[in-house]
Amino acid sequence: MDLVIKDNEDITNYDLNSIRDKIIWGDALKVLKKIPDETFDLVFVDPPYFLQLPNKKLVRWSGTVVDGVNDEWDKFQSFEHYDNFTKSWLKEVKRVLKPKATIWVIGTYHNIHRIGKIMQDLGYWILNDVIWIKTNPVPNFLGVRFTNATETLIWATKEKNVKGYTFNKEYAKEFGIGKVGANVWVLPICSGKERLKDENGKKVHSTQKPIELLKRVILTTTKEGDLILDPMAGTGTTGVVAKALNRHYVMIEKKEEYVNAMVDRFLKPVKVPKTINRSYQRKIHHYLKLSDPYGLSEI
Repeated sequence: MDLVIKDNEDITNYDLNSIRDKIIWGDALKVLKKIPDETFDLVFVDPPYFLQLPNKKLVRWSGTVVDGVNDEWDKFQSFEHYDNFTKSWLKEVKRVLKPKATIWVIGTYHNIHRIGKIMQDLGYWILNDVIWIKTNPVPNFLGVRFTNATETLIWATKEKNVKGYTFNKEYAKEFGIGKVGANVWVLPICSGKERLKDENGKKVHSTQKPIELLKRVILTTTKEGDLILDPMAGTGTTGVVAKALNRHYVMIEKKEEYVNAMVDRFLKPVKVPKTINRSYQRKIHHYLKLSDPYGLSEI
């Protein structure tokens, strides 16, 4: 059975059974319009951040060049253009969410506040934000700003009065810091063997998300057998983790290079443990200095 469905103008609508556990190769804004109402239990969206990075070379202290985000998919004419794009996909995602479903959107300070405002304008109800603290962020080489070591995830329902959405509090306690399962996740950015590289050793995707991040999203807010959508799937981490954790998925991606990389990943399934490695957890506590939160031992 083919894993990839190539979208085209002759396809006017998609039957759920035909797209479950599939990659749809096409433009999210066009594909979403062909999917039935109230289809998904969870949607995870990693949209373009509209970083607007300067067109100049950044060099590390070691002399190597920083491989930043300079992809065409992250370029927009203006904030108005970006906002209109955001409104378009948020409207379609809201339509395909089941009544008790939830949505996650990830971003940085460049875009997440704009997205949050638009979500509220469209009637979404924000349940939480979750702060991802990166243990290995890219340093600020110019030394004129703080190093950006966080990303923000918005978790929301499609309407204010939604009850009965999935929230697995034991996993929240497992992953969040402190005994209460605070909305702070501490983990590294995607690197090492997990980072997909092409034949020249270059990153396939400039913002590939780590498996650990999607594991936390999926375990805390879905049940086994649920159907998860990622409409801007990139190299498919959402689907890889969903499959490993006995969930179903639909991935939408328009760039052929990413689709091909995604197929390779699905043909080599990974094991995703449901807990945090305890030695890793100790590293997190050390990183955050949780045993001495105010640094009193240094006074």
